Amino acid sequence: MAVVAVDIGGTTVKGALFDADGTVLDRATVPTFPVGATDPGLPGGVALAAVTALVDQLAASATASGRSLSGIGLCSPGLVDAERGRVALAVNLGWSDLPVADLLADRFGVPVALDHDARAAARAERAARGAAGRSVDEFVFIPIGTGIAATIVTGGAIVHGATGGAGEFGHVPVVPGGELCTCGQHGCVEVYASAGNVLRRYREAGGALAANTREVTELVGTDPVADRVWHDAVDALATGVVMLTAVLDPNAIVIGGGLGEAGERLLAPLRAAVAERLQWRSVPAIEQSLVGAGAGLAGAALLVNSPVHHPPVKEP
Repeated sequence: MAVVAVDIGGTTVKGALFDADGTVLDRATVPTFPVGATDPGLPGGVALAAVTALVDQLAASATASGRSLSGIGLCSPGLVDAERGRVALAVNLGWSDLPVADLLADRFGVPVALDHDARAAARAERAARGAAGRSVDEFVFIPIGTGIAATIVTGGAIVHGATGGAGEFGHVPVVPGGELCTCGQHGCVEVYASAGNVLRRYREAGGALAANTREVTELVGTDPVADRVWHDAVDALATGVVMLTAVLDPNAIVIGGGLGEAGERLLAPLRAAVAERLQWRSVPAIEQSLVGAGAGLAGAALLVNSPVHHPPVKEP
């Protein structure tokens, strides 16, 4: 038996095939919006077609290894109704009220579990923190990739919210009258601090020495343009983290996702900026994710073992 885990992002769709022991048997990555792709005219459009193609590839890999597919775990950005297996809204994917779990269950004939990408990643982070002997009771997990979200863990439980929209940290406005966000607001955390927007703002400011976000972070301290863009990113994140801290009082703020791989280049100035703003109280620990950029896939695999997220497979 094997399960397919899928982490749906605004830039790429990542997938992995896991056996019953949690060993990764195969991996695959496809662009969410392939160059030249045309809308197939089906629900979910180009993005869901990319997801389906990736699952097809990994399911074939399972068959080739003599294993049958027993389930699919998905994590998606946006407003996600995990219990109904629907994405209510994912701006980066062009999805609105999309029954993703049912669509894939119909195609592959196995149970499909769906949750928000940050919440799925937080499941993996919670498991890793528990294994490492760290507190899992009160923390906020913030994966930073194409977008930014947050998962609130309180009393050891992941908070979903009344509509499944808890943790849309990237769309908290922190810069009055700031740049326009894809959500329609101005000055959101995501506009300044997501991996994609750090690179975009670097290029728009005249930066020419970096081809990707990782290279922008490596230029900090030697390139004035990178310094300005990085300062803005840290400042936006710090303002948002202060809000989270004041309201939730977490033990730790855990930074993950692709930009979390910057490590102390991000964490050290972020700690300083948060401490400067929180002089009236203690500052929570600000730590790098133990799971890293692969937390979404690991969390998606864990979803398959959570019965509450299993919409019934429809009979043919």
